[in-house]
Amino acid sequence: MVVEPLIVALLLAAALMHATWNAILKADQSDRLATFGLIMTTGTVMGLCIVPFVPMIEPGAWKFLILSVAIHVAYYFFLLKAYSYGDLSHTYPIARGLGPLLVALVSGRVIGEHLRTQDIVGVFLLSFGLVALALPLKNIVPKPGSRHGLATLFAVLTGITIAGYIISDGMGVRAAGETLEHRISYIAWLAVLEGPWLLVLAFWKRPATVWSHMKKTWYRGVGGGVIANVGYGIAIYALALGPMAHIAALRETSVLFGALIGTLILGEPFGGRRVAAAFVIVSGLVLMNGPALF
Repeated sequence: MVVEPLIVALLLAAALMHATWNAILKADQSDRLATFGLIMTTGTVMGLCIVPFVPMIEPGAWKFLILSVAIHVAYYFFLLKAYSYGDLSHTYPIARGLGPLLVALVSGRVIGEHLRTQDIVGVFLLSFGLVALALPLKNIVPKPGSRHGLATLFAVLTGITIAGYIISDGMGVRAAGETLEHRISYIAWLAVLEGPWLLVLAFWKRPATVWSHMKKTWYRGVGGGVIANVGYGIAIYALALGPMAHIAALRETSVLFGALIGTLILGEPFGGRRVAAAFVIVSGLVLMNGPALF
């Protein structure tokens, strides 16, 4: 199984999309839960517009789809917690870099996709970069409410759930059916089932303020939702066409996009060590997905 150049290009676009919607979510200082809920509910609407026009997925794919929805709910919780305690340029690379690392480590036993020597080198580069990135910066005054240790913990938990839903969705989309339409159907049904729960939670926790928040910032959630769901749809489709560890690794070049957005647009401190760590992480990801070198 190899990753075709067109899929590589699409995954790079998906990586930029993922970093973009995460920056949109992190930039919301008023009600991040409501915005996240609207992002995901937008995906539900998009999925409902698609499912009448595609065949039903094969029965064997439903167990993976339901498992993915459950893992995604945990992912949402950990991601929101990570963003509440730390900067995007700190939490995002840890979470996104750890996901493909874990997929690479377990893919041999779980799905029978074994690593090359250079893939193992890429895993070690990822690990080293993650450790360097997780260390607190010197001479930087933390923002009010930020807690570096908790931010790192929830970023790691987010990375674990990322690995879980990548494997679940990879196996699910492969079991959904042989045709392009079956794979699109899996993507659409996932969007339908996972979408509305965060918004329901936001209304349950603070019904008096969610409506006013959405009226003022609805464009942020809807725009982020379109970007998020198109980007993840590309990633799921690619999981049916190439090795999961490699697809996950290539998609997570978004760590560099996220670091740049956090620093250049959101005004977050980054520092020379984090710059170096981000490039080490990306180098490991690229090495895992590149042509055989040794």
